Amino acid sequence: QLQLVESGGGLVQPGGSLRLSCAASGHILDYYTIGWFRQAPGKEREGISCIRPKDGYTYTEDSAKGRFTISRSNAKNTVYLQMNNLSPEDTAAYYCAAGPFYYCIYHPMRHDYDTWGQGTQVSVSS
Repeated sequence: QLQLVESGGGLVQPGGSLRLSCAASGHILDYYTIGWFRQAPGKEREGISCIRPKDGYTYTEDSAKGRFTISRSNAKNTVYLQMNNLSPEDTAAYYCAAGPFYYCIYHPMRHDYDTWGQGTQVSVSS
């Protein structure tokens, strides 16, 4: 059974950077889409970016382009989210999720991915 574990969150000052990791176990990620989502208190969950680890195909929401970059290490069975120039508005719980292989192309930011991690908290404050 596929399991996902996020890490790398924390407290950072405005303008700072963080790299989140999504480590998978139980299955290799070649046949999945892996997405990053976030949810701030009182707000709906929103999609950020997704990747197909097998071929490296990526999709990133317009709101995240230029600051957030998704990548993967197939050797480590891990997907990353590099976040730069963070602002207080980026404060949220960040989740990775696994969905069907075709999702990143046809349904990139749908919220019905099959498997979710427990989340990692990112707080941006001075």
